[in-house]
This record gives sequence, structure tokens and C-alpha cells, in this order.
Amino acid sequence: MESFGIDALALAVPRSFLEVTDLAVARGVAPSKFVEGLGMGRIAIASADEDPVTLAADAARRLLATPGVDKESIGLVIVGTETAVDHSKPIAAYLHGLLGLPSRCRVYETKHACFGGTAGLLTALDWLASGSGRGRAALVICTDIARYTLGTPGEPTQGAGAVAMLVKASPRLLALEPGVSGSFARDVADFWRPLDRKDAIVDGALSVRCYLDALGGAYATWAEETRKASGNPDDLARRCYHVPYGKMAKKAHQHLSELRGLDAAAAEETFQREVKPSLRFSAEVGNVYTGSLYFALASLLDAEAGELEGKRVGLFSYGSGSCAEFFAGTVEPGAGAFVRMLDLGAPLRDRTRLGIEAYEAIRRADAQVDTRDAATPSAIDANRVAFLGVDGGRRVYQ
Repeated sequence: MESFGIDALALAVPRSFLEVTDLAVARGVAPSKFVEGLGMGRIAIASADEDPVTLAADAARRLLATPGVDKESIGLVIVGTETAVDHSKPIAAYLHGLLGLPSRCRVYETKHACFGGTAGLLTALDWLASGSGRGRAALVICTDIARYTLGTPGEPTQGAGAVAMLVKASPRLLALEPGVSGSFARDVADFWRPLDRKDAIVDGALSVRCYLDALGGAYATWAEETRKASGNPDDLARRCYHVPYGKMAKKAHQHLSELRGLDAAAAEETFQREVKPSLRFSAEVGNVYTGSLYFALASLLDAEAGELEGKRVGLFSYGSGSCAEFFAGTVEPGAGAFVRMLDLGAPLRDRTRLGIEAYEAIRRADAQVDTRDAATPSAIDANRVAFLGVDGGRRVYQ
């Protein structure tokens, strides 16, 4: 039986980061509140020449440089984002030009808060499983910049980054399970970003409750569908959750453990084994919105792909507003060696630490970033795409 799933993965993050301990000191807060209380370490901070398009392009360029990836085989490009750069033109269209993809390609953007990337991934999976792909592959990208107003409770959970995934038949990383998933939706006002704002508005306590409700509903449906498919919902070796901040993943696992009838000690023991390896990358970049679940998956594979070959991993995606999905995949034979070659954590290593003054200057300038006149192209890093500004209302990239 032919399998479909994630063949290759690549990440991209901004060039700069802020230590959350520096932010805590500047805000008069005990560092432990951000580090232990939220599960954060660093926040990825996008500069003026970095936006969701450049991050997506950088992740995709890294992916396309992977041995065995042929960009001429790509027939579908879906970008999931909740921080789009245009109300009409999708990021996928910018990428089509920046990457030089085939003209016989369907390109579009998906939006549902942090769920948008998963919507793209599952749509690509169905496209392949239905035969509509006709032997081609799909490129699915999650890209976002999470911003919160200076001095607000959300500030330490900011972040930025992109994940590019090649989805195809006979994948080398993770074989997914078409048609076996659990969905949950409800109209709630836990988090939103009006059209005239770059910063999101969030009701934190409500959002946590909505996340946990959605997890319970999606998991119950997934477990039911898994049993119908003659599978065992209890045979998951690892679990990856949507990670707006590390502590939320722990709350999610505790809640799911309770629903599964486990006591507190068992919940903690299984968290350490099943979830903790997936949280390292998220602690380095902060909230990546649509990409948060897939940064967790990348972190897990980077740490344990060889050990997990042939085993199932559970995946939970949540998007405020709200929509959620629980699904699973099996780590493919040979994934361990392939992940070592991919070096998924490489983009996190070569970054510059910002001081608090430099960080605040970047954030204060955010309001003008998307309307500034395009700068003269310069000798930038050839391995990165840069946003130069606007010319006649059109965004210009180098």
C-alpha cells in the first residue's frame, strides 16, 4: 500500500534573538517566571528586512537544496500563516517567483490562526492520496512573526520563524495516515488581530481553556477513527503539541493524560519521555504560530529520529477562533541518518543576541516597516532573501 507524508523538513529563523532573562530584568520580573513559568529561553526577533515571505523563502530554499528534492516535481504550494503581508496576494505567489517553481503549479494561502499550516498539510495529504497529484509533490510552508505590544503579558511569548515541508508519496521522514484524524471546531474569541493592527489581542485564560477543550474533542474523535481503522490509539511513542510556549505543551499533556485515566505521576513520567524532546527548538525561538507544532516535530526528530524508526508519533494542532486536529504518523526506516544529514537545528546556531534597547527600537519601528520606501539592493547574504520595502505600493524582495 502506497504511503504519503513528510519527505523532508527545513527551518528558518530571523538573524537575531532576545534572551528572555534580559527581558525579565528590563520588565522588573523574576527571570524564573519566563524561564520555568513559561518554558521559554529565547525569542526570535525579525528585523526590518525580514518578514513572513523572507522566512518562508529561506526555509524553502534550504529544503530545495536537500538531496533527492526536485523542485520541478512540485505541483502544489500552500502557505499557512496568520501574519500575511497582503489581503489579496498570497505569500505562496511571492514564493513561486522567488523559488523559480514550475508554472504548472497550484499556489495559495491558508488562514485559521495557528491552525493554518496544518490545514495546508492535511489538504496536501488528501491531494496526494486522492491521486490528484499525479506523481508530483506538495510544498507546504508555515511562516509567521508573532508580535505583542511592549510591556504586555504576551511579550515574552513572541517569536518568528518558518517551516518548509515536502509532502509526497513514499516519504523519507514521516508517513501520515490519510483519512484518520480528529477535528474540533468552535466559534470563540480567545485571540484575534484586527486588520489595522500588527499586534495580536489575546484573552490568555480563555485561550488556554479553548486549547484544552479542543484537544479533548479532537483526540476523542481521532481515537474513535483510529479504532475504526483497526488501529490502537494507545500505541503512540511520542506526542507533539502546538507550542505557543513550552509550559502550554505540558498543560496539554497533563489534560490529555487525565482524559486517558492516568494519574499525576504517570502524566509527569510520560511527559518527560513522550513530549520533552520536542520542546528544545520552541524554547529557542518562541511562538511561531502556524509553525509551532512543526518546530516541535523537527525538534523531536532531531533528537530521536533513529530511536523512533517504525514508531508512531501523535500530532496536535490548535488554532484560536477555533479549530483543532489530532492526527498521527509513523517515523520511516532510515529517518535517523536522513535527519542527521538535514541538520535541522543549523539555523538556530548562527544568530546575534540583541540587547534590550536594540530590541525595543526594532519593535517601535514595526509600524513603519511595511510602508517604507524600497532600499537600494545591497550586497546581502546570498543565502537569505531580504524585504527591501515598497515601490509604488508593491513589495520588493532581493
